[in-house]
Parts: sequence; structure tokens; C-alpha cells
Amino acid sequence: MNQVARLSQVDRGDAELSVVVQCRLLKVARSSLYWRPAAVSEDDLRLMRRIDELYLATPFYGARRMVAVLRRDGWTVNRKRVRRLMRIMRLEAIYQRPNTSRRHPDHIVYPYLLRGLAIERPNQVWCADITYIPLAKGFVYLIAVMDWFSRRVLAWRLSTGMDSGFCVEALQEALDRHGSPKIFKTIAA
Repeated sequence: MNQVARLSQVDRGDAELSVVVQCRLLKVARSSLYWRPAAVSEDDLRLMRRIDELYLATPFYGARRMVAVLRRDGWTVNRKRVRRLMRIMRLEAIYQRPNTSRRHPDHIVYPYLLRGLAIERPNQVWCADITYIPLAKGFVYLIAVMDWFSRRVLAWRLSTGMDSGFCVEALQEALDRHGSPKIFKTIAA
């Protein structure tokens, strides 16, 4: 049972159990019984209507671009306020996100050969994985080479593109610093 449902069970007119005891039994804070959400101001409602109009016309505008357009229209707003109102309205900019998980149909899927293998020393098994990190203006790709025994990151690189050069650089650095492993596993779908 969530907290709102538990709070609705508190009976303020109960002669036998005080509000304090009821809240203690229901395991809810007494202060939450008296809390009321603040009403949205008239100015925020007008701004939300304008944000909604802009969003319907240009759904790819995020908070930054929305602020620029609103300021050009004469509104005095900052990005935090617009972001908060867009979050309340559940509006999110529509843009193409990177799709690194789509498998190429010609790639071979190999069986998992490390199941049941006891990893007992460093440089026995290394792994590498690539992911992307979203930033304010786009994203970057991160490659990390790790030793499975020590869980230590041996080398890493960042890149703005999905080329293989930065992956090879990270692997070469790990090989130069730590020698070669017996098994090298890349995490692949």
C-alpha cells in the first residue's frame, strides 16, 4: 500500500486513537498528513499554454531552444523554469537517439565460452565494452578495457564518432601497459 492510500485511512475524528498513534501505526510521517501541494500560479499556466503551443509546432525543441523562442517573444524565463514546466507537462524533445544495439544481419553470433570458467589470476580474461554518454549537446562514446579478475579498468577512451580508431587505441594502451591476456572477451549482443 502506498503512502497516499495509508494517509487516506487516518481518521481525524477517532475518539480512541489520536492522529499521532494512527500515523505511527500506518508508518507515515504526521507532517505528510497536513501537506497540501502548492497551486500553479496564473503566470505559470499562461507560460505552460505557450510552451504547449510551441511544442505542438516544433516538438524537437528542448528546454534551451524553447527558452530562446520564449525570450524572443518577450517572456522573462530561464532554462530551469522551462525545464520544470515541461517536466510537469510531460513534454520531452523528440530527437534521434543513437542506436548502438541494432545487430547487423550478417554478423555471426558466437557461443558463450566462458561459462563455468574459474578466473583465478590477473591477465587471464579481459573484456571490453562500448557505450554512449549523453551530454548537453549530443553524446560521446566510451570504450573501456577491463581485467575480469581484479575488475580494474586497464584503459579507456572517449570519442565523438563511432569509428574503430579509438577502440584500437584503448586496446593497444592496455596491451602496452599490462601485456596480453589469455582470453579477450568483447561484450556483444
